[in-house]
Amino acid sequence: MIAALLLTAAATGAGFQDTAALDRAVAAFTARPIGSEGGARAPVDARLRLAACPMVAMSWRTEVHDAVVIACAGPAWRLFVPVIAPPRPSGVVASRAAAAAVPVRADPVIRRGDAVTIEAGSDGFAITREGVAIADAAPGARVMIKVDDAPRPVQAVAVEAGRATLPGWPE
Repeated sequence: MIAALLLTAAATGAGFQDTAALDRAVAAFTARPIGSEGGARAPVDARLRLAACPMVAMSWRTEVHDAVVIACAGPAWRLFVPVIAPPRPSGVVASRAAAAAVPVRADPVIRRGDAVTIEAGSDGFAITREGVAIADAAPGARVMIKVDDAPRPVQAVAVEAGRATLPGWPE
């Protein structure tokens, strides 16, 4: 069962969520500082302009503790903060989920400002949307895409240069 930690989150004077407060909350949740084994890989991007949230919920993304999910119910938003995985003891066989959850650091295939096609579909069904990347992303990393007629950016998973898919949909 995924544990949730509820805490009060600070907002900046401009009505945006304080990303430094989110960093402190993640460090408290993981009991590890940013950049250390078991802690966040990097601080939350200070350029994010998230609506101020009076109460955030924190949980592990998966049982292998590969990322912390920070969620706000109202106003609705959610962040995934990657965590530095501890080394495996010798003789321990990694599960497929653990191996897939700890990607090797790769160069970005999508860069901020790039035109991106977002795809989703399955047998007999496919949909695509065009947008512009808001940040850089390596293959398999999440990236926010601004779609012209959408009021908010869409979260997608980088596949290759100029191409992304919606989370939960196969490539």
